[in-house]
Amino acid sequence: MNAREIRNGIMLLGVQDWSRRLFDSLIPLPDGTSYNSYYIPGTMKNALIDTVEPEHLDEYLSQLTAIKKIDYVISLHAEQDHSGSLPVILSKYPEATLICSPKAKALLMDHLGVPEDRIQIVQDNEEISLGDRTLRFIHTPWVHWPETMSAYLREDKILFSCDFMGSHVAGSKMYADRDPSVLEAAKRYYAEIMMPFRQMIKTNMQKVRQLDFDLIAPSHGPMWNYPEIILDAYEDWISDKMDNKVVIPYISMHGSTAKMVDFLTAELADRKVEVALFDLAVTDIGKLAMELVDASTIVIGTPTVHVGPHPNVAYAATLANAIKPKLKYAAVIGSYGWATKAVEQLTGMIPALKVEVLGAVLCKGDPDAESYQKLRELADLILSRHLSSGSAAN
Repeated sequence: MNAREIRNGIMLLGVQDWSRRLFDSLIPLPDGTSYNSYYIPGTMKNALIDTVEPEHLDEYLSQLTAIKKIDYVISLHAEQDHSGSLPVILSKYPEATLICSPKAKALLMDHLGVPEDRIQIVQDNEEISLGDRTLRFIHTPWVHWPETMSAYLREDKILFSCDFMGSHVAGSKMYADRDPSVLEAAKRYYAEIMMPFRQMIKTNMQKVRQLDFDLIAPSHGPMWNYPEIILDAYEDWISDKMDNKVVIPYISMHGSTAKMVDFLTAELADRKVEVALFDLAVTDIGKLAMELVDASTIVIGTPTVHVGPHPNVAYAATLANAIKPKLKYAAVIGSYGWATKAVEQLTGMIPALKVEVLGAVLCKGDPDAESYQKLRELADLILSRHLSSGSAAN
C-alpha cells in the first residue's frame, strides 16, 4: 500500500498484512491485520509515529523515500509490531530523537538495543512543538502493556491511540465509517487483548474523553472517523453491565457431554436465557472470547480424560482465566467413565475469575433421567442468579 494523506499533509504509512492468521502464536486473525504508522509534518519539525513489523520493513521504507528529514520518531508501544523496525529507522534518520514514555525506555533499550542517548522520555500530558502543530502525550498504561501511551495532535484534532481502540483488520479503506464488521473486529481485539485490564481502561477512557478530537487513528485497523462509535462501544464493554447470557464451551468424545449441553441449552432457551455455544473441537477461540465480554455465566462442558478435563477444555478454562471477563457465575457439566476430578481441576484453573460456582452436573456414561433433572435445576438456578443480579428481566 502506498502512503496516503489523511488531512493537511499528515500521512498514513505502514503495511496491510492480508495473509497473517495468527498473532503472538496465539490470537486468531481471520481478517489479517495492519501495522499503522503516521507521518506528521510541521513548519519547524517533523514526526513519525510508530513503525511496522520488521518482516515488512522493505515496503515501509519505500513509503519513506520522499521523507528526507524526521526530527522525532515516536514509540507509543515497545512491542515488535510497533517498534520492531526502530533500529533501522533511527539509522536512516540519524538526527532523529526517539520519544517514548519513561517505562518504555528500558524496554526499547533491552529489546531492540536502542542507544540511551537517542531517547527522550515524555511525561503524562507533556507536549512537544512541531512549529504549527503540537503533540501532547497521554499515558494510557495497560492498553495493553504498562508503558503504552497515546498521542494527541491538538490543531488537527486527531488522537493516535496505539493499540487502544484498534482492530485486527487488513483492508484498503482508511476509515471505519459505520461498518459493523470493523466494530466486531474491534470487540474481538478488546476481548483477546484488552479485557484483562478493564479497570485500568476505565481510567484511560476518562483521560481521552477530556480531549477534543474528531478522528481516532489506532496502530491496527482502520481509523475511526466517527469516534463515538468506538468510544461508546468501549464504555459498554468495560462497564459492570452483563447480559442475560450463558457461554458454554465444551467438547464431547463419545456424545454424552454433547447430549447434556444440548439439553441444558434448550432448558435455558425456554427460560429466555441467551446461550452462546462453542464446540472446542472446531471453534474460533476469538469468538469465544468475544462472547465472554458481556456474559453473566460460563458453563464448562467436559468429558473426563485420565481423571481430569479434556485438554481442549483445560485450554479454554486457562484462556478465560487469562482474559478475565466480568463473569459472575460458573458451573461444570460433563461425563466420565469410572472416576473423575474434572470439577476440582477446572475450578482450580480459574482463580482470576471472581465467580460464584453454581455447582456441577456429572454423569457416569450417558446422561439418565436424574442427570436431566439436575440440568433443569441448574437452568433454574442460573435464571434465578441472573434475575437477582439484574441481567435478566422479571
